[in-house]
Amino acid sequence: MTLSLGIAIGIPATAVFETHTIALADGVEAQVPGAEVAKLDPSLDSIIAPGTKIERVATGFKFLEGPMWHQNRLWFSDLVGNKMYAVSRDGKVEMLLDHAGGLDSFPPGSYMGSNAMVADKDGSVLLIEQGARRIVRLKKDGSKAVVLEKFENRHLNSPNDLVFAPDGALWFTDPTYGLAKQNNDPARELPFNAVYRYANGKLSAVIKDMTMPNGIGFSADGKTLYVSNSGPEMYVEKFTLDANGNVVNKNRLISYPGSAPDVPDGLKIDSKGNIWTSGPGGIRIISPAGKVLGQIKLPEVAANLAWGDDGKTVYITASKSVYRIRMLIPGALPLYR
Repeated sequence: MTLSLGIAIGIPATAVFETHTIALADGVEAQVPGAEVAKLDPSLDSIIAPGTKIERVATGFKFLEGPMWHQNRLWFSDLVGNKMYAVSRDGKVEMLLDHAGGLDSFPPGSYMGSNAMVADKDGSVLLIEQGARRIVRLKKDGSKAVVLEKFENRHLNSPNDLVFAPDGALWFTDPTYGLAKQNNDPARELPFNAVYRYANGKLSAVIKDMTMPNGIGFSADGKTLYVSNSGPEMYVEKFTLDANGNVVNKNRLISYPGSAPDVPDGLKIDSKGNIWTSGPGGIRIISPAGKVLGQIKLPEVAANLAWGDDGKTVYITASKSVYRIRMLIPGALPLYR
């Protein structure tokens, strides 16, 4: 299938640089070999109905990340392919941006494309250019403006995931995956891989003691922050915050055995406060108390997820494919949508 050059509303034709052909599944695949929902607690039945199928919506990419439901489609990044796409409910894929990571080219197999994205209150989209090591704004006219790229006059490592807290502050993680030699890269300028808070024009490094902070999400009241750590120790940390975004307490929500490539990566919170987080073996659904209720297993590494459609569909970006599964409860939708 050849991808068309159709553009989402707000991204004009000048934002697309070339046609691109990939091998895509012909329509949505409803029964995927190797995909299953493992029930680990009876309460999972109130979240995902028994027997619900996992569908593959599109496939044929290089490494998918950063999903966001926007303008009635799923927007997502091909982190290795250096392109940004959108896919409709029926599996129609369109490329929105080429060179989406902010670099014209990079070594094959490198994770230097675009990553996470989130809608802002003015209708624009904030996009992480992992290769260029910055957060940019995609404006409605298709132009691009740098929002954040330095902390205390030193270049960020390579922002990875971002979220607006309920109070409107922007939070993001900054590991070194966008650097060729990661922590040992000579271009690295900061001595830590931090979790940042940006509010009222001020950027603060709130958490500095995680080795590879990655996925990030908030409880509905904004008092609890969840951050996944990809390695070498793999876990999801739970932080209690005060009204100013300062950490007043922390504890380990879950620790993972195993090693790369399927590491703790993206996470989202549903309307009941459960944490859906990628990790070794797939997506785990975890209660706020840290009990694993179930696991979504896929035939490839799951990286991230987002709520879509009416809020009761979870879309999962895996290595080469986009999957989805229906839920009985809605996810906790982003602050601006």
